[in-house]
Parts: sequence; structure tokens; C-alpha cells
Amino acid sequence: MSTLTVRKARERRHKRVRAKVFGTAERPRLVVFRSNRGIEAQLVDDLEAKTLAAASWLHLSKAKGSKIDQAAEVGKLLAQRAKEAGVASAVFDRGGYLYHGRVKALAEAAREGGLKF
Repeated sequence: MSTLTVRKARERRHKRVRAKVFGTAERPRLVVFRSNRGIEAQLVDDLEAKTLAAASWLHLSKAKGSKIDQAAEVGKLLAQRAKEAGVASAVFDRGGYLYHGRVKALAEAAREGGLKF
């Protein structure tokens, strides 16, 4: 019997979430990707397979603070870019990650920035 690696387990959870979550132009999917170094998020229209807005830890001017602070800054930046793109609400796709820590900080900061989900 083979054991799942951490990556394979996350991919399996992500597939389960993706079977239920779908983004449209009016309500795109907010996708989160978390790595050991940083975090990225984007708003995706699945009907046309287009990214409407994106934000990454690489786009931040200052890289001070913890990774949770960094994730909150990415969430604020994404909410700002979503407003510029004309997006008011989204469907949250946590990408197979647990909803705590950096993923939760990003989501809460995006909500504070005006994005509804």
C-alpha cells in the first residue's frame, strides 16, 4: 500500500474542491497558491479560462513582517485589483489548503478590501 505525499494529498483535496467550485465572469473563482516562500492569488473566469486579476508576494514593495502579514497584504492588493477590474464578488477556492494561517489571512484581508465571498 502506497502512502500519499503531502503534495499528492493536497492535489487530491484540490480536485475535490474544484469539482464543486466554478467561477464565472460576474463571480470569478479566487484561487490561492501557497508555497514555502510566499503566497499568490488570482481571480479566474472558468468559462473563458481567463485571469481577471492577480496578486503575489512578489508584487509587494516591502517584504517585512511574518508570512501571515505578507498574505494579508496580498489579499488587500488582490481586492484593490479586483475593484479596478470591476469584480465585486467571488467564489473562494482554497486550493486544497486548510483554511487557517496564511490562507485565512489572505481571505479576510480580501474581504476587508471590499471583495465579497
